[in-house]
Amino acid sequence: MSEHIPAPAAVTAATSGRFGRRKGMESRKTVTFGDASEVTTSKVWMVISLGGLMLIWWLIKRGPEPMIDDKTFPGQRQVWDAFTRWLREGYRRGSAWEHTWASLSRVLKGLLVGTIIGIPVGFAMGLSRWLRGIFDPIVELFRPIPPLALLPLFIMWFGIGEQSKVNLLVWASVWVMIIAARAGVLGVGGSKVHAAYSLGANRWQILRYVILPNALPEVFTGIRVALGVSWGTLVAAELLGTEVGLGATIYIASRFFRMDIVVVNILVIGVIGVAMDIVMRILEARLIPWRGKG
Repeated sequence: MSEHIPAPAAVTAATSGRFGRRKGMESRKTVTFGDASEVTTSKVWMVISLGGLMLIWWLIKRGPEPMIDDKTFPGQRQVWDAFTRWLREGYRRGSAWEHTWASLSRVLKGLLVGTIIGIPVGFAMGLSRWLRGIFDPIVELFRPIPPLALLPLFIMWFGIGEQSKVNLLVWASVWVMIIAARAGVLGVGGSKVHAAYSLGANRWQILRYVILPNALPEVFTGIRVALGVSWGTLVAAELLGTEVGLGATIYIASRFFRMDIVVVNILVIGVIGVAMDIVMRILEARLIPWRGKG
């Protein structure tokens, strides 16, 4: 009896079907349980979530007897009117652009200095065990201290001018960058280092082509976290000694019970923070395409 032999086309189709299904399952597993950067948030759900927040806001202010009065929390129309007036006329001694640029420049200066200090220290801690033993107690001692608690000391040391504000933001970001850089170096697999040594690489080449590329994803994550922490510290940094800046505007407007101006500047800080995070994600996708791929 002759054995039935399937046609090559049928074998190819069956094989490709099995491997295609397996590849599809693996790709779904990779997206779901692997690299988080591959999971993109649906724009539809983003619109729904923002629309839900606006709806909740509208419902709270709706009715003849709203849950929260205008003096405590303004309505959407009040905030919109205050925003357009803020764009046209500014507030007190600065225009909208001057307030925004003053705060943005302080955050960027603090983040830049914190990154320049934090990344080398973190790399040194990750590469050297005795340096890690020296710096670890210092980092763990000062990292939990909130920047607001140090505001009186910074004013005494650096005055109430620009330097104290930037230094407070440096304090807020430097510890995040140290921990991120240290985690990036310590996360490099030993097998990659040994493989590079076996191929004849020296220490500089291992640092340049093995450790640095594998640590960059953690460094970028640290920058994104440090950006958020810096924006959160901004209001405290602008409490005293200035009348220009988003945080200063919030503080001054609250003293005059201008809650509409307060909410406008809070929303501006949030929008700028989201925009900067999106820019960081785009740069990360362009500069570190190998993230999560082994």
